[in-house]
Amino acid sequence: MAAAGERRQLLGAAVLALVLASDAVFVEDLDESFKENRKDDIWLVDFYAPWCGHCKKLEPVWNEVGIEMKNMGSPVKVGKMDATSFSSIASEFGVRGYPTIKLLKGDLAYNYRGPRTKDDIIEFANRVAGPLIRPLPSQLLFEHVQKRHRVLFVYVGGESPLKEKYIEVASELIVYTYFFSASEDVLPEYVTLPELPAVVVFKDGTYFVYDEYEDGDLSSWINRERFQGYLNVDGFTLYELGDTGKLVAIAVIDDKNSSVEHTRLKSIIQEVARDYRDHFHRDFQFGHMDGNDYINSLLMDDLTIPTIVVLNTSNQQYFLPDRHIENTEDMVKFINNILDGTAEAQGGDGVLQRIKRIIYDAKSTVVSVFKSSPLLGCFLFGLPLGVISIMCYGIYTADTDGGIDENEATKKENGNRELTDEGSEEEREEEKKEKYAELSDGELKQKSILEKKKD
Repeated sequence: MAAAGERRQLLGAAVLALVLASDAVFVEDLDESFKENRKDDIWLVDFYAPWCGHCKKLEPVWNEVGIEMKNMGSPVKVGKMDATSFSSIASEFGVRGYPTIKLLKGDLAYNYRGPRTKDDIIEFANRVAGPLIRPLPSQLLFEHVQKRHRVLFVYVGGESPLKEKYIEVASELIVYTYFFSASEDVLPEYVTLPELPAVVVFKDGTYFVYDEYEDGDLSSWINRERFQGYLNVDGFTLYELGDTGKLVAIAVIDDKNSSVEHTRLKSIIQEVARDYRDHFHRDFQFGHMDGNDYINSLLMDDLTIPTIVVLNTSNQQYFLPDRHIENTEDMVKFINNILDGTAEAQGGDGVLQRIKRIIYDAKSTVVSVFKSSPLLGCFLFGLPLGVISIMCYGIYTADTDGGIDENEATKKENGNRELTDEGSEEEREEEKKEKYAELSDGELKQKSILEKKKD
């Protein structure tokens, strides 16, 4: 039995060593030679700092990315570089923070801005490493791709200035979404295009055709339309929505709470997103957020859930309904009031709001430290306050004691001087007699001198 246990331990150690060795092979440690050798391959690189906590958290995920990319036969090589040791190379690639994930393809460098999960990173690498525009030659392939992607951009038609613009936009926004091309006969039968060429987005169970006159620049339109009409919103999604220029209407609820009020507000937002898309889709994004912690920190306010809030991510303003939202009509009226300027905007990015943000963040930091570790909070904040208090007390008492001693010494000196100058009455009488005697002797001398002159 003991021998069997030892064999199992040795086998486990061997497996662990094999895994660690595999990680080392699948994720390459890059040095200064990478600058010259990288252009022959496509690289997915994690620029990290050894002291960075977020980098250490990413490390096991990054090893998993390397293993899976290798196992699936991806042409993308996975590496990591200590940006503090090779700062000049990191600076050339525009690394400003840690960790920074980039896919390097020829002379191009694509930043990854998504969640730091294995699946999201791999999906990003495969999308960017592949063809910029992916052809869809058959209806079967079109249906397969449509099932895999919630949002699908397709160029329909032959060579044209619109296609050139489409390729240009794809090279910029490939980090966010896929771009496809197809002929008209590949599209589903329900699709009707007013003219060719055309750019179409398929999402939310329907499709929308790009109109240059109504939708403006193609890049701006694709950037706005790359999201579904209704989203489960979190902090990262809000950050991404900031690039669209849209207002974000959110039902702030508790997903675990199945009460009528929570489900009702969520349903109202969903109905407006679906039924009023043609009215609001250029200006609004709709969704719901689970819990109010993030939204409270964003607004520096305590919102009672369930509630509805509309955010302007470009200037940090927000709008709250001035009355209870009972139905879809109330929500539509609230949105129209925002659009026509009659709804009151709160927050913003003015000087007072920035000062408020500094105070709020400082307060939140102190509270979070005390909540997570009261002893640590007392040490971090109590010790400096105690030292400052002792110093102030020492300075105050030193000044007070010194003042008393100086006054007493002055009084004592003055008292001694008074006794020395004045003396007793007998001493004063003796001084007078001496002065009189001195005066008499002087007068006698003066008379004798006068008599000698007369003779």
